[in-house]
Amino acid sequence: MAKKQEKTNVCRLLEQKKIAYTEHIYDGAEAISGVEVATVLGEDLNKVFKTLVTIGASKQNYVFVVPVDSELNLKKAAKAVGEKSIEMLKSKDLLPLTGYIHGGCSPIGMKKFFKTTVHETAKDFDTIYFSGGKIGYQVEINPADLDKIIPFQYADIV
Repeated sequence: MAKKQEKTNVCRLLEQKKIAYTEHIYDGAEAISGVEVATVLGEDLNKVFKTLVTIGASKQNYVFVVPVDSELNLKKAAKAVGEKSIEMLKSKDLLPLTGYIHGGCSPIGMKKFFKTTVHETAKDFDTIYFSGGKIGYQVEINPADLDKIIPFQYADIV
């Protein structure tokens, strides 16, 4: 494990809302994919989530949070947000839109709020992990606490 790093915006926002969280720091060079992140952390793949940003046919952006070993089902995702179709946001558009880079994107603390959908299996766990806002940094929170900081819905999206 790497040494303690300075707080990210995600942590500041969680603390501001008095939401309990645990930080998990790892060497970002060791973990390229979400599955590798879960492995480095020694965690169940179903408990570690990745944040995906999409664009709908309406040109609206949406955020989906899914287990790291799952793929977003674009048809289910579009239905969940009431779109005709959606596609993944191009990597080059992620930073200007969200303030996050690929591999460090969190559903919390984006430049602007986008309708967020979390895969329904998150409800099955006391805590889930997702990016703390940069590569090498994950936060673990109770999924029930997530709605204290961002509005979101649960849906079957994989």
